[in-house]
Amino acid sequence: MLRRLYDRVLALAASRLAPVWLAVISFAESSVFPIPPDALLIPMCLARPDRAWRLALICTISSVLGGALGYFIGYALFEVLAEPVIRLYHYEAAFARFRETYAEWGLWVILIKGATPIPYKIVTIASGAANFDFGVFMAASIATRGARFFLVAWLLRRYGEPMRGFIERRLTLVTTLAVLGVVGGFALLKLL
Repeated sequence: MLRRLYDRVLALAASRLAPVWLAVISFAESSVFPIPPDALLIPMCLARPDRAWRLALICTISSVLGGALGYFIGYALFEVLAEPVIRLYHYEAAFARFRETYAEWGLWVILIKGATPIPYKIVTIASGAANFDFGVFMAASIATRGARFFLVAWLLRRYGEPMRGFIERRLTLVTTLAVLGVVGGFALLKLL
């Protein structure tokens, strides 16, 4: 079953509409969708290494624009959804401390978490809820998301065929490591 899914994703990655789907998934992952764009970016770069830079750029732009939507969700919906709960439990002081801490360390949170398997939507929504400086948020998002996607593109462009062979021979190992990376990202999130 895993082999069939891998083959289907590779086929999709080589299709004419693959860049559109990559943009949609990259945008949505930064605000609401649970699947990271790497699920398409990696096979797309393997299928067409000559397009790796373009694909990384699509991921970066779409992810940053999706991040702006995530920021807006945190900013606009916080008052409607979260503030009544905070008042109900008398956590106003705790949330004020969170905003102060985020104002001081938010840039580092964005830079570190934007390059990890931790779902980026958590960072984008938290940044909006904390009223973090939007310009700094966008600049940090461009830097961190761009670095992440262009690094993946470079690695796959440089080592694509050997990586493809490795992935195809050891598909179960690769997927296990990917899952461990995501779980590790969530564990790291709890520690930070």
